[in-house]
Amino acid sequence: MADHDLTGFTQGTFTHDGATRRVLRRGTGPAVIVLAEIPGITPKVLEFAERVAATGCTAVLPVLFGTPGRDPNPAAHGWARTGLTTASALWRVCVSREFTLLATGRSSRVVSWLRALAAAEHERCGGPGVGAVGMCLTGGFALAMATDDRLVAPVLSQPSLPLAVTPGRAAGIDIDPRELAIVRGRCERQELQVLGLRFRSDRLVPEDRFAFLRRELGDAFVAVELEDDAANPEAVLAPHSVLTEHLIDEPGQPTRQALDMVLDLFRTRLLGEQPGTVG
Repeated sequence: MADHDLTGFTQGTFTHDGATRRVLRRGTGPAVIVLAEIPGITPKVLEFAERVAATGCTAVLPVLFGTPGRDPNPAAHGWARTGLTTASALWRVCVSREFTLLATGRSSRVVSWLRALAAAEHERCGGPGVGAVGMCLTGGFALAMATDDRLVAPVLSQPSLPLAVTPGRAAGIDIDPRELAIVRGRCERQELQVLGLRFRSDRLVPEDRFAFLRRELGDAFVAVELEDDAANPEAVLAPHSVLTEHLIDEPGQPTRQALDMVLDLFRTRLLGEQPGTVG
């Protein structure tokens, strides 16, 4: 796949608490905040955003790291350039105080900025609320954003923080306990549903992390756990990115079914459609 020139996406900025970042948008209707994985807003992430927009929602992509539209596949730019692109994005995350990579029981500082973005997009786009999809390092951000009642459709796709270098970190997720209690209360009182996606063998998203979310959120946490053979064999890395690099976009494929569940959540919670309506 070649680089994406961002055709079809409008570009702007959003500022909160002194921090200004670029934001890409596509579509109309209630907002869905799409949080990219490392190395950033790749063509596959943009394809996912296009699917979100096709449901009748506005896909909103904040640029947290990386170069939007750049294809990370070595076939596009070679292994050396691919490695440099990924390393640059990782370095941006590692040196930033806004991302919490190892600490348990702590939300990343960037989540406050994302909550403000979601509130602004809700005012801009209207509807009953906002959706959010976090992927990999940003996976848990969608959960922490759900302390705000405006966030009504959170999706955690392969949530990988904190890095599971110890059993304690594997059996937790990057959210402050007080914020997790707020989300748990919303699940109990407001019937908030939290959707989680992972491949079973993915060491970045250990089984204990999903077990923790089941204990904390009960039936409100809906886990989709896929076998390795459901992953796209043409992807470079081991099974990890359910909605993007490892998606097999064909009817009946488990990853496509997971994608359809995500889009159905947005249709149900943001557009008021009946579950099971797949476009």
